Amino acid sequence: MKIKIAAVLMCLILLFSGCRKPEEKPVVRIAFFPNITHAQALVMKSTGSLEERLGKDCTVNWISFNAGPAVIEAMFAGEIDIAYIGPVPAINAYVKSEGDVKVIAGAANGGAVLVASPDSGIAGIADLSGKTVSIPQLGNTQHLQLLMLLSENNLETTSNGGTVNVTAVANADVQNLMDQGEVDAALVPEPWGSLLESNCGAKTILDANQLWNNGDYSVTVVLVSKDFLEESPELVEQFLMEHHAVSLYINANPDESKKMINEQIGLLTQKEIPVDVLDKAFSRITVTDIVPEKSIEEYAILSLEGGFIQSLPDEKMIDTSILERIS
Repeated sequence: MKIKIAAVLMCLILLFSGCRKPEEKPVVRIAFFPNITHAQALVMKSTGSLEERLGKDCTVNWISFNAGPAVIEAMFAGEIDIAYIGPVPAINAYVKSEGDVKVIAGAANGGAVLVASPDSGIAGIADLSGKTVSIPQLGNTQHLQLLMLLSENNLETTSNGGTVNVTAVANADVQNLMDQGEVDAALVPEPWGSLLESNCGAKTILDANQLWNNGDYSVTVVLVSKDFLEESPELVEQFLMEHHAVSLYINANPDESKKMINEQIGLLTQKEIPVDVLDKAFSRITVTDIVPEKSIEEYAILSLEGGFIQSLPDEKMIDTSILERIS
């Protein structure tokens, strides 16, 4: 009897051990936009270089988004591990989550431009008084840049009793509203500024370098979930090694990089950017993994003054220690 029981137990052990699921591959889920200011993500996606670095035992999921808030929601829901995103959504996410995300690298600086309709009569910031100016989203990076410009020129928005009407318009819709005379000027990220110049004759009022701090301001950073950073530090390190390597590659090989970037944009949006427009837009962007911390601090102050956040982020929001060690 004992032998029979032992035999049954052994069969059960073998049965269940045979049904045991194989250990799942680690997965890195990366958010990005089909935008030239997310150049490293587009080049990595094109070449498969991150997958090659991480090896066949790791899966990389590239997930395309169109707006920062959707990325943050996905990260908070545990659906995204790493994100290429604007600095202002990153600040908002850090403050609202009380530190559940961290900025671990830069990605692009500059890359914003203030343009005006050719019939608007706008030649400088002072001429924005009495005009309607569009930004991509209330509380986003370009909105805060516009508020800074208005403040420096003693102007205020109509919502604060001033004379400049600021309205949120999706980048793809700005041209149509300019053509209809409903928008006089727009502060937009590239390549939308260059597209407006090319497609409807918009005039450049301030380009990327004139806009703020000689162009040394962040337009894209790399954000990581704190949980993912703590649970998979080796994957974060490998990602940052490739992010750094691709940043160097793009600067050393701009023509090849622009071609890959444009092909990826075409695959994701069904429309590539005209080469001359792409060249102009790219000239207004600095691809770098360095975080211009001064601009992040100034964005945070503007966000607090504008009521978009309730407190300033602490110094732990930016942690580039891994990048500094490996680069």
